[in-house]
Order: sequence, then C-alpha cells, then structure tokens
Amino acid sequence: MLETDRRARRLLVIYNPTSGRRKRSRLRRWLAHLDALGATVSLAETQGPRHAEALAQAADPQRFDAVAAAGGDGTINEVVNGLRDSPLPLAILPLGTANVLAAELGLPRGLGALARTAAFCPTLRLWPGEAMPLAGGGPSRRFLVMAGIGFDAEVVEHVDLPLKRRYGKLAYVWSILGRLRQYRPSCYRAEVGGSAVEAASLVVAKSHFYGGRFVLAPAARLDEPSFEVVVFGETGRGAALRYMAAMGIGVLGRCRSVRVITAQSVSLLEPVGAPIQLDGDVELRLPARLTIAATPLSVIAPVSAG
Repeated sequence: MLETDRRARRLLVIYNPTSGRRKRSRLRRWLAHLDALGATVSLAETQGPRHAEALAQAADPQRFDAVAAAGGDGTINEVVNGLRDSPLPLAILPLGTANVLAAELGLPRGLGALARTAAFCPTLRLWPGEAMPLAGGGPSRRFLVMAGIGFDAEVVEHVDLPLKRRYGKLAYVWSILGRLRQYRPSCYRAEVGGSAVEAASLVVAKSHFYGGRFVLAPAARLDEPSFEVVVFGETGRGAALRYMAAMGIGVLGRCRSVRVITAQSVSLLEPVGAPIQLDGDVELRLPARLTIAATPLSVIAPVSAG
C-alpha cells in the first residue's frame, strides 16, 4: 500500500525549547515534512524538568495516534516514563548529543525519512528496564537504553549543562577529564540475578550501543525482556582509560577484567548515595533494584529495528 493510501498519524510532539538554534531549525524542517505527508501535529514545549513526562502522561488517545519526543535520550526517557500507562506509541526525532536510542532502533538520519517513519511506520514492542529506589521511597523510573553506576554515572552527574548545550559531546570529554583528575577508587556492590558482584563500575544495558555508536553489550536487545550487565572489575585511572580506549576501537570484550552477565533483575546496593544514571541523566541513588518493566512500550521504528 502506498503512503498516500494511508492516513498519516496524528502526533503530539513534545519539544524542549531550550535547545540551540540548529536543533530548532531541524525541528521546523521535520515538522514541514510531516505537514507535507498529511500528518496532524500539535507541538507542546516543555517548561522544566519532568514536564515532558507530564505532557506525555496527559496525551489523549482519542486525539492522538502517537507521542513524539523531539530531543535527546534524556527527553525521550521522560516521555517513556509518561507513556508507561498509555496505549500510545512513541515516535522519535533525535536531537540529542549521543542519540543512542535512535542508533539502536536504526532510525534514518534524513529529516524526510524520519518524518515518514513517524507518520507511517509500524510499531515495535520493546521491554524497558525499571529502577525502584530501595531507600527513602519514591516512584520507580523506566529506562530504555541503560542504567550505570561508577565512573560513567560520575561523568554524567558532573557534565556542565550550558557547555553541553553549546558544544555537545565536548562537554562529556571535559567531564571525563575532570573525573580522571579527581579519581577515587570505589568498590560497588550489587546482586546480579541473585549472585553477589563487586565492580569498579557497572552498566545494566538494554541497548548494545553506548555513548553514540560505541558497542558496549553486543547481545543486548531492546525487544528482549532481559538485561546485559557489563561488570568492570579493575579500578584506577589507568583502567578507566583502557576501558574507554578498548570500547572506542571495538575490543572491550577482550578485556579480561570485563564480564557480561545476562539477568532479569539487578540490585545496586553500595556505596549508599552513589549516583545512578538512567539513559544519560542521574535519576536515582543507591540502593535501587532494577527489573524488566511489567508492561512493554510500543515504539515507531523501521521494521528491521529492535
């Protein structure tokens, strides 16, 4: 069936207006492509943290066929959490620094193709992770890409946000240099699938990409109800640099101090109060329990994704 024979979706597009001029231009051009395809679009701009989540949660399935997140992995994460009890699927316009989820889904890079994807492509059923704090109460948080403790969570927590908006990935480089300069060895304790684990850092992966298109967990799949838990065993600045270099050239799996464990549940236990990054933002602190969400999420993507 031709696209002209189908009705384009009615989309609620959630967008963070603090993005730079280039990203606003990209959004406008994407919206123009959607209009040319016959899609009906309502644009909702966020006004602060967690507003994207509230907007997605309030989206009316009688008015919309899907909710589109126009932003990076953090904005997408908020929308994912807002859709946890909604039948509406998620569409994506990647506007972030790393765009890990877009890479994982195999989304096209051209704006015309991205518009056709949002307007007409089928949905895939994906299984998010869910992180529940074990101390102090509070709601659980879903994630689609990864959860991390240790060096990567420290880097995320100390990223300079104005620098990130202006220079993108260079802000992460600056934060990495700062964390290396102030490095203090820590031992993180967890339970992975019921077995005790000690690590210098640990990443609970739903996607096989990390930080863009670097491969961290080759067997991780968004459409499987399981995690690939990457355990980094060696502490120290030198070890952190070796791990980053090995991932950069695609040989992380050859590092003897790195192991990958498949699991459906992970308890992150100590040190209490250490940050946990979820999809690139620090959302919780140890201790917390991570499980596969009880209900899947529908995401609009090319048929070959997942």
